[in-house]
Parts: sequence; C-alpha cells; structure tokens
Amino acid sequence: MSPAPTTTKKAKARRPLRRDAAENRDRLLAAAAEVFDTQGLDASVTEIARVAGVGMGTLYRRFPTKAALVEALVHEVLDATVTLAQEASQHTDGTGLERFLEASCAYQAEHPGLLARLWTTDHAMVKTARRLIAALLAEAQDHGRIRRDITNTDLTIALFGIRGVLEATRPEAPDAWRRHLELLIAGLRPGGDALQHPPVSQARIDKLLTLADK
Repeated sequence: MSPAPTTTKKAKARRPLRRDAAENRDRLLAAAAEVFDTQGLDASVTEIARVAGVGMGTLYRRFPTKAALVEALVHEVLDATVTLAQEASQHTDGTGLERFLEASCAYQAEHPGLLARLWTTDHAMVKTARRLIAALLAEAQDHGRIRRDITNTDLTIALFGIRGVLEATRPEAPDAWRRHLELLIAGLRPGGDALQHPPVSQARIDKLLTLADK
C-alpha cells in the first residue's frame, strides 16, 4: 500500500477557505473598514469583531494580529486602485489619466480610515499602480492634454497631497477635494513657462512616504 500523501504548509496555504470561513473573513474586512473610517487605525479589534458579529476567536483565526488585518485591507484598496488604473487605460484618447485621478480620489474619499497606508512603499502592488499611472501619463502627454515636464513622481506627490486635503476637509466639507483636483488638473495642462525646479527622485519619494506612514 502506498503511503498516504503528506500535506505541506505551502499546500495548506493555497487551499481555498471554506464558505463560512470566507464569509467571516469578508465580514471582518467590511467591519474593519467601517470602524477604521469612523474611529481611525487606533480602533480596537474588539470593536471590529463586535461590528462584524463574530467572536474574537474567529477574528484571530482569520487575522492573527491587527497588523495582518490592516495589511489585508491595504491590499484590497491597492487592488482597487490598480483596477481603476486599468479601467482608465481603456480610454485611449488621452483622458485616461484624468479619469483615473477622479476615480482614485473618490475612492480615497470613501475609505478615509486607510489614507495613511495607501501608498506604503514596501507593498508590491504600489509598483504595479505606479507603472500603470506612468503609462496613463505618457498617453495624456502624447495627446497634448498634460504638459511634457510632468513626471510620475509629480503625480505620486499630488495623489499623496490629496490625502491631506481629504483629512483636513472631510468633517465640514467632504467634497472639497473635487475643487482641489480641478485646480491640480488645470495646473497639469500644457502652456506657460517651463517648470524651474527638478522633480523629486523616486528614491526620495519612497523614503518620504515611508517616513510619513510611521
């Protein structure tokens, strides 16, 4: 008789969750997003479990630490950001970048609890998002909609700056970011004098954003 096959840890990790486990995970993520949006990242996991309607044991089986729960939410938000960039790239008339900026800022406005973690530079999906945004920028420049001296790091800083606008205005003027975005896009249009100061390097951007998230 052949020996029974052994199940490695890697195989277990690839095994899909049971339906009830998957539903509990989804409930916990939805509850965490809700709690973080209203109470910030300092909110307790006890409150998240209560809102999700599950016990602490269930929470810790799905997410052993609070950091793991936050990381899972960050992954979801970044995945949505990548999807928005991919959808914007379907517009080949040069408007894709503007469509992405609008959709991305709207998404950030709907998920204020994770604003401090959206552009964490040690996450692989950030690189994917940057690559897609760079392609949108090049397309917009080729169509004459965006000035040629704008770089991808300029857009990174601009999107990071939207975070500050959202955080400052949300309590009293939650739609203020829309006018700020209009001003931003107006400043990206071709025309006027060339920019006098060099763009910030990607290495410095990575360092700045890492420090900002601590």
